[in-house]
Amino acid sequence: MITNLQRLEMETKGIKIEQNELTVHLLENNLQPHEEYIATSSTSKRNVYKAALSILEGIANNPQTMKNYTVDDTNVSYFHNNLMTRIHDLERKIRVMQDDVTRKSGSFFYLFSN
Repeated sequence: MITNLQRLEMETKGIKIEQNELTVHLLENNLQPHEEYIATSSTSKRNVYKAALSILEGIANNPQTMKNYTVDDTNVSYFHNNLMTRIHDLERKIRVMQDDVTRKSGSFFYLFSN
């Protein structure tokens, strides 16, 4: 069994964030951190992606935090470009994912995105 918190940690691997911050991101996206992650639920997966997206956006909006995630062989610009690519990829995934309740995706809106 894997919890929602563990699933979010998988999605944000390599980014060191306090567990209480991860918990807040999950709660803000309608997931209880210590409940079982339901891999077959599109809504659960979508909400984990939304939580990961909010974490990445928080890092991207704070240059000091971004600087802390770079290592000797990379620079802030390279890290920022990769981070922004990951953010855009997550945004697209979230927009086109189906919802468990309505069984509809947001693909209509995806047609008009960059």
